[in-house]
Amino acid sequence: MIGLEYILHLYEIPHMELAEKLGIKKQNINLWIKEKQNIPKKYLPILSDMFHLEAAYFQKQLTELDKLHIQKEKLERELQPVTLNKVEKFSIFEEESLLTEKIIYEQPQLNAISAEIDQEMLVGKFKTLLESPLSNMDTISLFLKLIEDTPTEPLVHKTLEGLAHYFDVLPPEISTEEEQEEFEEDLFEVFDDHNY
Repeated sequence: MIGLEYILHLYEIPHMELAEKLGIKKQNINLWIKEKQNIPKKYLPILSDMFHLEAAYFQKQLTELDKLHIQKEKLERELQPVTLNKVEKFSIFEEESLLTEKIIYEQPQLNAISAEIDQEMLVGKFKTLLESPLSNMDTISLFLKLIEDTPTEPLVHKTLEGLAHYFDVLPPEISTEEEQEEFEEDLFEVFDDHNY
């Protein structure tokens, strides 16, 4: 679905209403949505200001992640959220740092959509990994089975974090728990004892 169509549906704005706001005919909106014509460049900034969204969203085929970002923007504008807390979390999606600031809102709907965005980004990253010709399917299958069968087991998280430190995927200063360092020392000693 093209972005403009999704946005109009989400905001419950009829084509005629948008056409009136832009001073054009309804047929133009229909042509844009059916992708028979591109949205003229002069209207993109107007649409962007109107919906407080990046201009790129209006003409492209939206991914699920795009749709979630648009929904979140709409909710933020409508609810004018109160931030309860900001926490630093590990993220594989940031370019500069592995730590990102995660906002916790007073409104549960915003926290839920933020979690959906994180999940969709993680699924996308996983799909990219699976499509890689260098991927090791046996390891990935084992990893999936492990997290499927032991989703809340602290030992799994501690071990994965330890491996991430051991292979320098995570810098040593990023740690989720106080006793993690002691756990990792013992784990690395096992690796050294077995010449890993």
